[in-house]
Amino acid sequence: MASPSRSVSSSDRRNALIVATSAAFQVPFMVSSINIALPSIGREFRLDGVALGWIATTYLLATAVMLVPFGRLSDIFGRKWVFQWGLILFVAAALASALAPTGWLLIAARAVQGISGAMILGTSVALITSSYEPGERGRALGINVTAVYIGMSAGPFVGGLLTQAFGWRSIFGLVALIGGFTLLHTVRRLRGEWSPGVRAPFDVPSAVLYGVSLISFIYGLSNLTQGHGSWLAAAGAAGLAVFGVRQRRIPNPILDVGLFLRNRVFAMSGLAALIHYSSTASVGFLLSIYLQITKGLTPQAAGLVLLWQPAMQALFSPFAGHLSDRVEPRYVASLGMALTGLGIASFLLLTPATPVAGVAAGLVVLGIGYGLFSSPNQNAAFSAVDAQFVGVVSGMLGTMRLTGNTLSMAIAMLLFALFLRGAPITPQRADTFLVAARTAFVISAAMCAVGALASLSRGDVRARAAGSKRAAVGAGARPNAASAKPR
Repeated sequence: MASPSRSVSSSDRRNALIVATSAAFQVPFMVSSINIALPSIGREFRLDGVALGWIATTYLLATAVMLVPFGRLSDIFGRKWVFQWGLILFVAAALASALAPTGWLLIAARAVQGISGAMILGTSVALITSSYEPGERGRALGINVTAVYIGMSAGPFVGGLLTQAFGWRSIFGLVALIGGFTLLHTVRRLRGEWSPGVRAPFDVPSAVLYGVSLISFIYGLSNLTQGHGSWLAAAGAAGLAVFGVRQRRIPNPILDVGLFLRNRVFAMSGLAALIHYSSTASVGFLLSIYLQITKGLTPQAAGLVLLWQPAMQALFSPFAGHLSDRVEPRYVASLGMALTGLGIASFLLLTPATPVAGVAAGLVVLGIGYGLFSSPNQNAAFSAVDAQFVGVVSGMLGTMRLTGNTLSMAIAMLLFALFLRGAPITPQRADTFLVAARTAFVISAAMCAVGALASLSRGDVRARAAGSKRAAVGAGARPNAASAKPR
């Protein structure tokens, strides 16, 4: 099982947790606050539903593409180095987004911000898992995930308030300020690189193949209604398959595919994360449009309604992380996945006459499920591998999350293309939008049912802790082994 790679003092652990949780707050805060601002951005730049979706999706896709490479680079060159430069780029991209004169330049700035997000997300969780022992890791991860959910909670309300009072550009200004604070604390307080010190070549061709293939697959999936979409999606899927084969054959892969083949707990944790985020990411996007376009709420009022989901996530995540240190994480995470699906299924009943309280009730159930899933799933994955793989696992779990988020948005954009056919989303087209949204909710709820089964089938972590510790000792003599004993 993963354990700190060096002796870590209590003050160093505290500073690592502060920096990681600050970064964990700022990224979801930006994502959730921008979701509230999307209708206003669409009106200013006269964007249709698909183009509007790309403002959110470009960030997610760029982050997903770069997470695995930066996870590997952080193991080679040091996590603090990658994390710190990611913060610098994040602040610069936020300022560029605030000043964007057109929708397409805003999308380009969001792509740069996604690259910086990969540098931050691919290292921040690894800082925590490198400094906390397995018995304390669940609590620390619970705090970190809580920061994520507090950011998500503050985003809709603050984003709606700023959009209504000062315009959507003010959101990016605030994000730049938060990023600047995190950068300052990192430079002044975070000591050392906190890296296993692995020195190995970086496989540039694999990184390029992975990025191009993933972009091709996601872009093709969102454009299946056009002739080139199916070809791009197929080419992307084939490229990802070639990437996986290549990673098995080279001595220093950027992604140890063997982790999935040798380690059942890690493999099923990654699959559960992919399914969970594929089913949930577009929900806030769709409900933001529903509340403002169909129900006629202001950005601030819509933000207050959407606040229920991340508030429940923030409330239940520390409890879930603490509980997963004492009982099998798969039981807690699977219950969370099931409740997530139940919350999403409640949105199948949405009509223009649905009371706002009904939307809030569904978000409460969804938020509880989300909170019960995330930190136990992370705890299971990190507890199943050795310390030298922490950076790769952090990047891989982040990739599952961001790839899932991107897939979810790609499905939503595909449904917009099918039902709205390039038309802007206006109150006059509310009924057509609702058909597309309800179709997305059907797909998401079904995915949660499958994900709950995947989560349950991962196997036990606590029951095999002693065996894992013995395997970790053996793995020290075999640098490429995630575990001497398959799970």
